[in-house]
Amino acid sequence: MTTPEPQPEPFHFKDDGAIPNSTYPLLLYRNAFSETGSAGASWLERRFSANNWTNSWRNGVYSYHHYHSTSHEVLGVYSGSALLHLGGETGEKVRVQAGDIIVIPAGVGHKKLEATADFGVVGAYPDGRDCDVLRGKPGDRPQADKNIAAVPLPQTDPLRGTTGGVVALWK
Repeated sequence: MTTPEPQPEPFHFKDDGAIPNSTYPLLLYRNAFSETGSAGASWLERRFSANNWTNSWRNGVYSYHHYHSTSHEVLGVYSGSALLHLGGETGEKVRVQAGDIIVIPAGVGHKKLEATADFGVVGAYPDGRDCDVLRGKPGDRPQADKNIAAVPLPQTDPLRGTTGGVVALWK
């Protein structure tokens, strides 16, 4: 179940030399859904799939800075909580918990700093795209920048579908 028309909190991160980040904001929907545990994970998979964000998986977030140059990504927290470092070393530390959904533009760094033992997320990608995992190493760019520039804008928001979220804010 979702709360009525949840509004995302935007986060903007600049290129720090290692992590390219994006001109598009990372979007954080807080308390976007109420199901938790396995039922919450299943709800996220169905919701993301209904909005054409597929190729989903269940796990956590890597404990090192990384980004994807070939796809945007959504993470839905279905259990526990974590402190994430978003946007690379010069980014922001943000606590997330079950019920939160994070939409990460291609190029935006993310890393888990700490988490409860039961922390779990469902991840997915628009149009079921495959993603790479880059860690901000010297040899990653300029190819990563070319990849990011070629990633199409999603036609739907993973939570809200054709209205709001990425559809409205990533123009």
